[in-house]
Amino acid sequence: MIGRLTGKLDGVHEGGCILDVNGVGYLLSCSTRTLDRLRDAPAAARVLVETHVRQDAIVLFGFATAQERDTFVKLTSIQGVGPKVALDILSAFGPEDLAAAVRAGDRTGLRQSNGVGPRLADRLVTELRDWAGAIQAPSGIAVSSTPAAAGAPAGAEADAVSALVNLGWKRPEAQAAVNRARARLGEGAALEGLIRDSLKELAR
Repeated sequence: MIGRLTGKLDGVHEGGCILDVNGVGYLLSCSTRTLDRLRDAPAAARVLVETHVRQDAIVLFGFATAQERDTFVKLTSIQGVGPKVALDILSAFGPEDLAAAVRAGDRTGLRQSNGVGPRLADRLVTELRDWAGAIQAPSGIAVSSTPAAAGAPAGAEADAVSALVNLGWKRPEAQAAVNRARARLGEGAALEGLIRDSLKELAR
């Protein structure tokens, strides 16, 4: 079984890439986030690999970070989430942002991922709750899974997300940016501050 590959990006295709490892091209299925990191790699890139052996094929899934790989494994353990849907979810949400959406019970945001309908969104919120509670925010500050301790008031957070959506951002991107801003600003952050910091996040 292949657990890691180090090589150069040789080409990108829909849903993945070819990684050249000493003249051998490995076909990897990846999230768009991992593909972006591979494009930015100055030379050889290290890719963590999850190998799936099917009756008719061996499929390699590549990840830029261990956390993304572990999240993929967690997602595919949920009924109704196959590898393709898991990658689509990881393309829309980084692991921390997915955890924040689950903690917030943001079913609408989760449904923005391809392949995620109302029932699956409910299942993600229910089955990922404990996992999400153990994930840390990007700032490194542990975020409690208890709604009351999750940061800014729900009304201010919802209004900030709505404002960003009205400005043209997609809901998953807006929710992720607000979650990061909320984690940084702390409990009781004002709506104006949330929007201002969220815009900074989106501009990065």
